[in-house]
Amino acid sequence: MEYINLQLFAQEKTEKATPKKRRDVRERGNIPQSRELNSALALIGCFAVLYLSASYITDTIMKQAHYLLTLPINDGLFSVDGVQGLLATGVTGLLKASAPVAGAALCIGLMTSYLQVGFVFTTKPLVPSLNRLNPLEGLKRIFSRRTIAQLVKSLLKVAIVGYLTFRYLIARYPETPKMLDMGPVKVMETIGVTTIRVGLLAGAALLALAIFDLYYQRYEHEKSIMMTKQEVREEYKQVEGNPQIKSKIKEKQRQISMRRMMAEIPKADVVITNPSHFAVALKYKPEVAKAPYVVAKGKDLIALKIREIAKENRVQVVENINLARSLYETTEIGEVIPPELYQSVAEVLAFVYSMDKKS
Repeated sequence: MEYINLQLFAQEKTEKATPKKRRDVRERGNIPQSRELNSALALIGCFAVLYLSASYITDTIMKQAHYLLTLPINDGLFSVDGVQGLLATGVTGLLKASAPVAGAALCIGLMTSYLQVGFVFTTKPLVPSLNRLNPLEGLKRIFSRRTIAQLVKSLLKVAIVGYLTFRYLIARYPETPKMLDMGPVKVMETIGVTTIRVGLLAGAALLALAIFDLYYQRYEHEKSIMMTKQEVREEYKQVEGNPQIKSKIKEKQRQISMRRMMAEIPKADVVITNPSHFAVALKYKPEVAKAPYVVAKGKDLIALKIREIAKENRVQVVENINLARSLYETTEIGEVIPPELYQSVAEVLAFVYSMDKKS
């Protein structure tokens, strides 16, 4: 006879991640995001800004070059201070020229990351882990499905960008000889326009690949954080507590509440019953509440116990079927009776007080 180990099925990750698991994973920095999307949008944004600010960049570079080339040559120019001044001027000009593109890349990168994952700050990925030094774990990572997917994506990117660039340049090849008749500025302008167009074309192609990658990363993330049934049960115990212990605590609380309620019955003014199903104990103390309030209530066996305690302590028990049921359903322990029952309760209390006077 062949036996089946059912424990293996319990270890299969078939359950979606719980909110707590998602929070824990997020705190560890394990967040689904597509770096391809960041790269594609940054590429498109940078080339778009480069196209819009081409005149500014060109003018800045030309002015800087003109200034450096027209500096008077003297002994002070090649001193330590002079060379430092030249370097500072050159670096300043370079920063001014590249500021629009660099700023666009920074802003697009931050905005794309925020839109994908929101704001996350954690240092847990920086904590050293011995797992990273484990050769077997390293081999698993190298030959994992995620690594193979990354390799395929990289090859696709190179192939797509290379093919599109080649096709575009081949289409523009007949115009290349015309550049021999152009001036230096016009040649630079033509090369710049061609470069920007190739960049935008490559960025659009990468964006299409990045959208696919975004859905793939989310799918992989959801799959990686799935849980076994046992993990879900263990987490529930951690968050909500052991069900058996909780049940015992609730039972203990009910017992304490019941004893407290029964201790209040001897102080009641009257117990209104429906003769065997409901019992409600009322007390009227003007300095405590503006109307009579419920100190105890119950049905069936509890109602019977309330009546017994009331009789033992000489608390008047009055049978009123409709009033007892209404009080039980509309008023909780410690609450005053609703206004619509004032008249009925007042009549009962008046009867009870008159009986007390006679006795």
